[in-house]
Amino acid sequence: MDVREYVVEVAKRAKDAYRRLASLSTDVKNKALIYMAQGIEEKAELIKRENEKDLKAGEEMGLSKAMLDRLLLNDKRIKAMADGLREIAALPDPVGEIVKMWRRPNGLMIGKMRVPIGVVGIIYESRPNVTADAAGLCVKSGNAVVLRGGSEAINSNRVIVNILREACAKAGVPEDAVSFIDTTDREAVNVMLKLDEIIDLIIPRGGEGLIRFVAENSRIPVVYHYKGVCHTYVDKCADLKMAQEICFNAKVQRPGVCNAMETMLVHKDVAEKFLPPMCERFRNAGVEIRGCEVTRSIVPWVKEATEEDWYAEYLDLILAVKVVNSLDEAIDHINRCGSHHSDAIVTENYERGMRFLREVDSAAVYINASTRFTDGYEFGLGAEMGISTQKLHVRGPMGLEDLTCCKYIILGCGQVRE
Repeated sequence: MDVREYVVEVAKRAKDAYRRLASLSTDVKNKALIYMAQGIEEKAELIKRENEKDLKAGEEMGLSKAMLDRLLLNDKRIKAMADGLREIAALPDPVGEIVKMWRRPNGLMIGKMRVPIGVVGIIYESRPNVTADAAGLCVKSGNAVVLRGGSEAINSNRVIVNILREACAKAGVPEDAVSFIDTTDREAVNVMLKLDEIIDLIIPRGGEGLIRFVAENSRIPVVYHYKGVCHTYVDKCADLKMAQEICFNAKVQRPGVCNAMETMLVHKDVAEKFLPPMCERFRNAGVEIRGCEVTRSIVPWVKEATEEDWYAEYLDLILAVKVVNSLDEAIDHINRCGSHHSDAIVTENYERGMRFLREVDSAAVYINASTRFTDGYEFGLGAEMGISTQKLHVRGPMGLEDLTCCKYIILGCGQVRE
């Protein structure tokens, strides 16, 4: 069987599974999720062994530290996968929810009900934990999922999928509700993107190149997780001790992820007081700082920033720093140079904070907190399919409700239209 025939067959089986899954009770779906979590925990050592194969191959391929970090599955991350599945099971089932209902003058009752989207295709790089998150969210929301992970995580993804499928079968959920394109042939992605009569939605997660390729080549609607050029703006009304803790966490806690800070903006009125100790703390943590002319006049050892730095997603211990003259300038810089992912202001001034919330055009906007919280688990969504930086049909962390759409339901008692 060639690649095209193989991918089409996998997708068709997922479509058949969706038709059965969509009618299953919440209890059955939750049972599958609990079995998934148990299987992940019970086979943690097997998962780590298979993951080690991928890590070794990744090192030989010359993957960056950020990519290897995303690829790594240790005890903490395996436990987080299991915990995420249990949290999804504990969340309300959105399927069948009546969003609103109203009565027309002719007596008709019109309503909107949440229903599954159908078959969801996930195309992703590294991050084998996405396999469990995506499968769990899709099963709970009544959607079948077709997973196509990157070649760098093939062994990790394969073993996780097998565990998830076994859990489905044990609970009475069709195994093909969790389907996996088990090939590293890149042609598989091209085939998936053309199956608009079988797959209902494509969600790509990965680097900028993957996102652009999928968006430009898909016949299927795409919800994309674009790059994270995240900012923290230290306002002239900021508590500078708080600002230092927030900025340090946003950059250093885990630099290789999309919600890490890439640019720090500082108001000119506090720059001379804030920047020297902040930059020194960053330097001690191994952060390379690239600053504007004013930043370098205050902290001379900082490297000179180029125009490209204001648009860069480093995914590494590198930070662009710019001194701005006003809140207006900070907002303009973020909206012009950012990726509309996650941006924060540190300020003690309510009006300035509210202006920032209203005017920064991003999926997640913060006052006095680290951008590292933009995450489905941290937002109480159980997990996420990705963090959408577009506006249709979902924005920000994509959870259970975002994997449904609405259909109209109409209740009558014999009405006919005149």
